[in-house]
Amino acid sequence: MDSKDDHSSSHEHEHDDHAPLDLAKQIRVYLRIGAILIAGTVLTIAVAYVPWLQTGNHHVDMAIGLLIATVKVSLVALIFMHLNHEKGLIYKVLFFTVVFAAAMLFLFVLAQMDGHI
Repeated sequence: MDSKDDHSSSHEHEHDDHAPLDLAKQIRVYLRIGAILIAGTVLTIAVAYVPWLQTGNHHVDMAIGLLIATVKVSLVALIFMHLNHEKGLIYKVLFFTVVFAAAMLFLFVLAQMDGHI
């Protein structure tokens, strides 16, 4: 019984030796993602307000802003909410959610083009 305790305690020490390296790696990832999110926010504001970055078409500018926001939301969900470690079912649910949201946006665009909004 003592050999099992010795083995488990040595296994715990091995894990503890690598824990600071894993934590430092995770902190670097979080800081990198945070910097990307800040840069994405600055880019979104620039596309909205800086005249030489605008395309001249308000709808295209909005689409670019939404694309940047989509990338930012994906990073938050995958990294900070740890969805990159989830099972496959969560991706199927998220996929159908995105398809449903895109369909709803498409219906709103059609209604606006038809003059109902």
